[in-house]
Amino acid sequence: MARPFRHQVDEGILDRAAALFARGGFAKTSVQDVAGAVGLSKAGLLHHFRSKDALHEAVLAQADTLGRQVLAEVGDLPAGAARDVRAVEVLVDVALAHPGMVALLLAPATRPGDEDDRSSATSELVLRAFDVDLATTEPQRVVRVLGALAALAVLTLAAHQQDRTTAWRPHVVATCTDALGHRSPGAARPHPEQAEA
Repeated sequence: MARPFRHQVDEGILDRAAALFARGGFAKTSVQDVAGAVGLSKAGLLHHFRSKDALHEAVLAQADTLGRQVLAEVGDLPAGAARDVRAVEVLVDVALAHPGMVALLLAPATRPGDEDDRSSATSELVLRAFDVDLATTEPQRVVRVLGALAALAVLTLAAHQQDRTTAWRPHVVATCTDALGHRSPGAARPHPEQAEA
């Protein structure tokens, strides 16, 4: 019985640590910061993870696992609208279950130029789910995907804060799908006089 509880506690620690690492970076996030965020003493946190480096490695491993799961869900689909919609749905579900991990997964994609090679590599898995390579994909597509990912991160975090994850899920998916340029079913058409940006 203790094993599932320990596993849940460890996942909660990893998720909160991921959010802190995404926000402040590894160097600026202390063990005490993570301990305080999860309601443990520093010694209590070190009982779960022997050092800050061990915690960081565990966070990156979990983020990598989630990124690979997302890519596995869509990797067999051809590039296009169906793949994009499925990638959004999978990412939204991951984000609603693991908000901190998604913040870490999406941080390099939504803030290109941040140089944490290990989290950037994991973030590339998410971009590959949308068949995007920042170096070769056309700029409009890159902007649409980064915009959808940024919206996904912000909206799923807001859904958690409002305790509305179930109610907001379809709206988050629709918003991100629209950002990708794929009109969601039932979405209102823009007014003919409304200028497109």
